[in-house]
Amino acid sequence: DSLLSEGSGDQQESSDLPSEHPRGRGPLPTEAGAAGWRSLRPLFQQPPKEELIAAVLERLAGEITSSLAARLATATGGSHGRILAVFDWLADWVCSPAFHGCLFIKAASEYPEPGERPRQAAEVFKAGCRELLEGQCRELGFAEPQRLARQLHLLLEGALVLSFLERDPQAATHARDAAAVLLAAA
Repeated sequence: DSLLSEGSGDQQESSDLPSEHPRGRGPLPTEAGAAGWRSLRPLFQQPPKEELIAAVLERLAGEITSSLAARLATATGGSHGRILAVFDWLADWVCSPAFHGCLFIKAASEYPEPGERPRQAAEVFKAGCRELLEGQCRELGFAEPQRLARQLHLLLEGALVLSFLERDPQAATHARDAAAVLLAAA
């Protein structure tokens, strides 16, 4: 006797089926009732690991974007001040005990293929950071806002990596100083 609903196509024996509910809600039925095992199967199916990682990255991107937007809203000095505030925000983050490197960079290195969801989530977030910088450069009326934004983004990402790799939170402060020089020269 199989404990599975008829026609399920699953040949598992009863000893192969779990005896406890996966979320700790007590024992599972020992025989197929009106609902049958087929209706319980979704409880045992979880999204692929890649989808979970992408979801975490997307949630984190939203949290970072909100935190950064709040910081920029209080920045003085117009777009110039908001660009430097991005580096100030980074300096605060890399000095916090919660900083353990960049999950977006880690995900992109773990999932190098362009079609992999964690990589896509990382790319979307990083592109959003660059677009934020480009918007501020555009507001300042620079001749080549996209080029300047890419340079600022390189400083930002380099500071992020070095802050983690060398355990030197001053990298973000040095990047801010370099950003100020870039802005003055642009």
